[in-house]
Amino acid sequence: MAGETPKPKLRKTKNWNQELNANSKSMPHPSNNPRQLNKTISRLSFSFFLIAFLSACGPSRQNLIVVGSKNFTEQLILGEIIAQQIETKTHLPVERRFYLAGTFICQQAILAGRIDVYPEYTGTALTAVLKEKPNGDREKVYSEVKEEYAKRFNLAVGAPFGFDDTFAIEIRGDDARRLGLKTISQAAAYTPKWRAGFGYEFMERPDGYKGLLATYSLHFADSPQIMDLGLLTRALKDKQVDLIAGNTTDGLIPALDLFVLQDDKHYFPPYEAIPIIRQQTIADHPEVKQALDELAGKISDDDMRQLNYAVDGQHRDVKQLVHEFLQSKSR
Repeated sequence: MAGETPKPKLRKTKNWNQELNANSKSMPHPSNNPRQLNKTISRLSFSFFLIAFLSACGPSRQNLIVVGSKNFTEQLILGEIIAQQIETKTHLPVERRFYLAGTFICQQAILAGRIDVYPEYTGTALTAVLKEKPNGDREKVYSEVKEEYAKRFNLAVGAPFGFDDTFAIEIRGDDARRLGLKTISQAAAYTPKWRAGFGYEFMERPDGYKGLLATYSLHFADSPQIMDLGLLTRALKDKQVDLIAGNTTDGLIPALDLFVLQDDKHYFPPYEAIPIIRQQTIADHPEVKQALDELAGKISDDDMRQLNYAVDGQHRDVKQLVHEFLQSKSR
């Protein structure tokens, strides 16, 4: 991974425990020989010193910033934006630990100190992490998340990046045009004949599947197909399913002629993208937060949609794409 300093390699034939055990077996019991006891102590001391020395050869964890992300395209892009921004503005070494499954894995990783920062969404933080009821007020949601994360987890919530990636209930464009559908409420009359597809996390979270069904009185032809987020749009386009819960910033929505139904009952809370940062990391390196604050409001909905499409639709290299994007924003 970028930002890591290679560590000296130990011999492959033995690990240190095996070597110490082998040494001890080849020597007489030291208690019977004072001179041998001194030799044993010297050998053990040297071994432990060498282990400590080799461990210190890599970059100090205190000076290494570890950036995490969840396991879908937008998170990968945001993680890379965070990583490159820190590298450029602070010159600290950065390790990337991306594709950490979903929200709960990232939350546990940052609480355990395995990562220092990762991108999150205010609505997700409010409902899935804090277990609070959905709220449609963007500023109130951000303030509550920021206050509660500091109080409960000793985590800092950075300034929003600028875009709102709320859930998008999507159908095929030709179905929307043929049936004259614009809202989720209008689609409810047709869902008993439709098959639905949702992500794993959407099925479990309080602002997900169960609440959606209750709010709009939705019924489907069969139990929803559950799959990775990255597979949902293709499954909809290929008519494996007829309705999915995606994201409004998904770059494949226009490319695949999909249609986002309006959330006319305002079920979903706002999902502003934000960085979550360990307070200890800020205490050690306040320049990290300063660097991330420079990204506040810099990424619009359209920016994020184009970045997502560049990766999913055009198969661009994420690092190069992000480098170009950050350069364009610094002009």
